[in-house]
Amino acid sequence: MSTSEAVIPPVSGGVTNGPDSAASSVSAGPPKKSGVKRFRGGRKWRALRSNRAAMISLGFLLLLVFVGIFGSLLMTHDPNAQELSARLQGPSGEHWFGTDGYGRDTFSRLIDATQVAVLAIVQAMALAMVAGIPLGLLAGLVGGAVDAVLSRIAEALLALPPLILALAVVGVLGPGLTNAMIAVGMLLAPRLFRIARSEAQAVSGESYIEACRSVGCSNFRLLWRHVLPNSSSALMIQLTFGAGIVIIVEASLSFLGLGVESPQASWGSMLQDAFQNVSASANFMIVPTAAIVLTVLALSTFGDGMRDAFEGRGANG
Repeated sequence: MSTSEAVIPPVSGGVTNGPDSAASSVSAGPPKKSGVKRFRGGRKWRALRSNRAAMISLGFLLLLVFVGIFGSLLMTHDPNAQELSARLQGPSGEHWFGTDGYGRDTFSRLIDATQVAVLAIVQAMALAMVAGIPLGLLAGLVGGAVDAVLSRIAEALLALPPLILALAVVGVLGPGLTNAMIAVGMLLAPRLFRIARSEAQAVSGESYIEACRSVGCSNFRLLWRHVLPNSSSALMIQLTFGAGIVIIVEASLSFLGLGVESPQASWGSMLQDAFQNVSASANFMIVPTAAIVLTVLALSTFGDGMRDAFEGRGANG
């Protein structure tokens, strides 16, 4: 009997349900959760690295980023320089990928168009992230009238056909890459809004969120410290798929003459130039078509790999 009494430590102060208890639960809860988060996050990234198709796609995408940044150093000719005496030539030592209908070097224009594609993704995704993610997190965390109003706006934008909305925005603002990417950003923002809202709603009822609220944490602190980190995986996946939409819409607008302005090269404008000379040879359509298809395929494959790792094996592990 005396041994039992020695083992059990004395309890002083009884059970406390006041602010100190809430504060202690705030300090104790999140660190444990973040520790589990880091462990699971490590397993998710290992699962992603084990996906060979996703890693090959990532390598291709990193190559595109490298070309987008340092492409000017790789060009063999001025991409806009015309040489009519050398028009519609096939691959050669002078022109690796041949020349187009104006005698411009196709390889240099491909590099120039890749830089445009990378810039387009950055512009459109930045706008979509700034407009969609914060509002989605706020709507999911706060709820009520704020959630209702923002959700109706997002649903209205999602109901519009993407290319029709893009054409309408470009028709109002005028042609050009920046205006085209404003249109694409408006297309992607509601998609990011829905993901962020769903993730915020999923964690808004967690005990550590309630504990933070009980000690006066602001909505901004809750969003930045707790909700956003828990939403990062789903948002990264959506951003990858969204980048593929950027490539397709930008190429479509440039093909129609509503994207980049001539003589600036883009994959869509290169495809349009090749289409005009298809009677001479259909081979000129291969380069821009391959660039669009391979990039969209790489983005889709890498996005699928992240989804499998983060929401499949990673989530279960």
